[in-house]
Amino acid sequence: MAFLSLPILVSCSKEFLDRPPEDSPNSEEFYKTTEQIEVATNILYSVPWYNFVSNVSWCIGDLAGGTGRTWDPRNQDFDLFAITGEHNTLGQAWGSLYAVVAHANTIINTVPTTANADVPQSVINNAVGEARAMRATAYFYLVRIFGSVPIVENNLELVDESYIPRHLVEDVYTFIENDLNFAIDNITNTKSSDPGRISSNGAKALLAKVQLTQEDYAQAYQLATEVIGSGEFKLLGGTGADGTAGSYNDLFLTENDNNSESILATQWTGSGNYAEGNGVQSLYALSGITGFDDGWSAIGPSLDLQDTYEDKEMDQRYKATIMDPESFYPDLNGGYTAPGPSGCNAQGTNVAIKKYVVGTPANNGGGARTSYANNIYVLRYADILLIQAEAIILGNVGSMAEAEASVNKVRNRAGLPSITNPTFEDVFRERKIEFAMEMEHWYDAIRRSDALAYLATVQRGWFNDTDRGETNGITDRFVTITADKLLFPYPTNETLNNPALLDPPVPYFN
Repeated sequence: MAFLSLPILVSCSKEFLDRPPEDSPNSEEFYKTTEQIEVATNILYSVPWYNFVSNVSWCIGDLAGGTGRTWDPRNQDFDLFAITGEHNTLGQAWGSLYAVVAHANTIINTVPTTANADVPQSVINNAVGEARAMRATAYFYLVRIFGSVPIVENNLELVDESYIPRHLVEDVYTFIENDLNFAIDNITNTKSSDPGRISSNGAKALLAKVQLTQEDYAQAYQLATEVIGSGEFKLLGGTGADGTAGSYNDLFLTENDNNSESILATQWTGSGNYAEGNGVQSLYALSGITGFDDGWSAIGPSLDLQDTYEDKEMDQRYKATIMDPESFYPDLNGGYTAPGPSGCNAQGTNVAIKKYVVGTPANNGGGARTSYANNIYVLRYADILLIQAEAIILGNVGSMAEAEASVNKVRNRAGLPSITNPTFEDVFRERKIEFAMEMEHWYDAIRRSDALAYLATVQRGWFNDTDRGETNGITDRFVTITADKLLFPYPTNETLNNPALLDPPVPYFN
């Protein structure tokens, strides 16, 4: 996917209905030729996602979810469920996701009317389908984070409105489904033709996850099964039934961006320009790995996550996700040995994070301080395999043989032996390990029927020292929350600008 420079048509500030800057190129003059329209959606995979990916998604997905922990006063509120609307990080989530929506809306509303007469309709529909898929992706995050939110289809129609209602959660999901169904029917990109863009089957995979979240297990199973049967995606590294290890660690190397397993990922160049590279390595890495003065270890793998692995030696996901003291990592900077216990102790966890840590620009294909070139996954094929298995188990659809096959493909690739008759807890544990530090676990935790009870069992404490023996003391921390904490509050700045957010939600569809 070649990312060309495109006009930034909508600001990424907290005011989610900002007007386009007056000095921006006129989109009606830009989206005319086939070439222009084919690159129109490039922006949707990168710049507007920057704040969410770099500053917010790990706070929600892993700190709130309990797979990560921190003492960082800026973000510990996510670990302790003490978030208010004043929290700047939360405001960045709202602003970034609505910036994706705004950019998508510009394409959806402009391209069909400005394209030259000689542009094939299939090219127009493909661009609109991509934009609607990315708009759906942003709304899927918004509805799971905030619940009822405003549905916006045309920013310019609403920019002067002072009262913009929020809409029923079920209508937000219907809106997401409509966008994805359009994308499924109209996107002509394929994994082989343009691996950095979402394909029709990619939109179908995302819809499977949306349906699983709504507990429509029959639809989730059907869609996941169709994606699996399409053969468009496959696990990177293979999945020998004998438990032969594949290459899980290779998923997170910059050189493997847009690999066979990647269904949807945000795309970064690491050019050094603001918001063109992701900042995840800056937050995850130990000092000295990146080649710059970042590498802040602002989050560490929680004690709870560390205890979830059934076999840390056999499961290659452990060292691919977690950096152990004095362990050797051949893919980092020509070979890197992690420091001893006192130097490899992120946030009191006695370990650090390896996943998404790719090293210096010379090692990882580019990058600059807080701006790195490696993609960040939104959805990959392992997720679809586990979605199919979970839908079978909870929905009593399909066959247990299918569930076993899907779960075991994931386990075997990691180097673990097959299991029989997997339960929901088996699948949940696989998801927790497979996607640890991929900003995902919170969304799995809140889908549980016993979400509050589960979250109360998560060990959010820390080791008292770096002695890794059995006598090492732990300061326990468990947090009990109420149901209202399963959604985050609207940013105060947004409620001040749009008091309608504090009123009851209204229907969007008649």
